[in-house]
Amino acid sequence: LNLTVQSVEAALHRPLTHPCYVSIVCFDNKLQFSSLIQKFTRMLRITNVRILSQTVRAVLALAAEVPPSSRIATAVNAPGLLSAPTAVLQPVRSYAKSKDKKKEKKGAGGAKVHINEDQLAEVFDVATLRTLMERNVATMKDDYIKNLSLRSATGAMETLKVTYEGKDYQLQELGQIVRKNPKTVVVNLVSFPQTIPAVLQAIQKSGMNLNPQQDGTTLFVPVPKVTREHREGLAKNAKTLFIKCRDAIKDAQNGQIKKLKKQTDISEDLNHQVQAQITAIANEYIKEAEKMMEIKQAELLGDKS
Repeated sequence: LNLTVQSVEAALHRPLTHPCYVSIVCFDNKLQFSSLIQKFTRMLRITNVRILSQTVRAVLALAAEVPPSSRIATAVNAPGLLSAPTAVLQPVRSYAKSKDKKKEKKGAGGAKVHINEDQLAEVFDVATLRTLMERNVATMKDDYIKNLSLRSATGAMETLKVTYEGKDYQLQELGQIVRKNPKTVVVNLVSFPQTIPAVLQAIQKSGMNLNPQQDGTTLFVPVPKVTREHREGLAKNAKTLFIKCRDAIKDAQNGQIKKLKKQTDISEDLNHQVQAQITAIANEYIKEAEKMMEIKQAELLGDKS
């Protein structure tokens, strides 16, 4: 028997719903019967399995009790062929009372969702989704290294990203950066004066608490002391960058779930399972980013704990 949830739904001309019955008649002694049972209990979320006696009559008697609209496969009277056990898989859904539902809803947040990569890969391109989420975490990490450092302003500014006419450049590619004295960094942009507005904006939004002053094609950047207030400002910027990363991951999650809801080639139960797994994957990356933020904030604030 080569049956899938999709083929079952196609035979019914409607999505698989509960309660329903599946009658499977095995005609081959070599069929891995137990494996078949496990497959369908997993795919159809069967909660009750009954193995009947090896007679067609028993199967037909049970099938006769099932309304035609609920039948997925009908046992066929073929006594000359039947030689393996017969099984009827009966999914049973127990409907909770209102109080029980509230308890279930309250405790649902703590339930751990198992991520089945093989199952996800059959439904959508999970590798692409992971790559997108990983890229968001990597961007946040890169921003932390470049923009939230207590090291000298000169070193941090050299690799500062400047966007000009749709392209990204490091500040050291556009101008000469020197430390005039312990309190001032000088940026000479005589070679690319047209980039001065973009450079000013990049420095002001770098998160390093810098306020550049322009004199012709030269920028003078006062270096702030590493005060407690400055540390707290950097720690606040670390959280801002984390929120930006978290929201980007959530956008990727919601975008994939939105596409999934439009799919009609999978069962409703499988659709919900995959949605839960997508959310679990997103939470993994958000947790990773949050841990990174906590470490960075502790570093910036000098928290030794």
